[in-house]
Amino acid sequence: MACDITAGRVETCKSNVGGLRNMYVGNFTASMYDNLTIVTDEITALATPVDVFKFELRGDNNTFEESNENSRDNGTSFWTQTASIAIKKQDKLTQGQLKLLSYGRPHVILEDYNGNFRLLGAQNGCEIAVSTATGGAMGDMNGYTLAIEGKELSMAYFVDADIVVAGALTGFDVQTAQLNDGVLVP
Repeated sequence: MACDITAGRVETCKSNVGGLRNMYVGNFTASMYDNLTIVTDEITALATPVDVFKFELRGDNNTFEESNENSRDNGTSFWTQTASIAIKKQDKLTQGQLKLLSYGRPHVILEDYNGNFRLLGAQNGCEIAVSTATGGAMGDMNGYTLAIEGKELSMAYFVDADIVVAGALTGFDVQTAQLNDGVLVP
């Protein structure tokens, strides 16, 4: 693997914003990574579709970060991908789905407000810890916080937005079943 960089970077215009718009979660499959077409750190296709479920995110308390850990002594380098996601309002159906997320190690796609999609846990899946909270004041949070962590050999890959769609034949197939105010809407 070559370690020499091949380009610098010009400072960008102020056309960028922070924040996360949506989260898409798919059950872990060990073979998914082998079915990805990755071109210059972007997933451009999947050989077979992967079902994902969409979670709408609103507010300023949803975050994503990556940190790189290196050891010259051991010759290792890997990335820790972390996200904190707030799911507002507690209900039994949502609690059931979040409990299943904590038992598995799903793949997670985060969509930001710049239109970028990033895949966390591409090879190894993600660990998701679920916390439940009800604040003391009427304006406090009543809901769940998801602490998502993935450890990967690469940074979270960008995903071509055209392959994250309902009915995808060779991409991330967004399922239409969603919970709305504690009720399953097919």
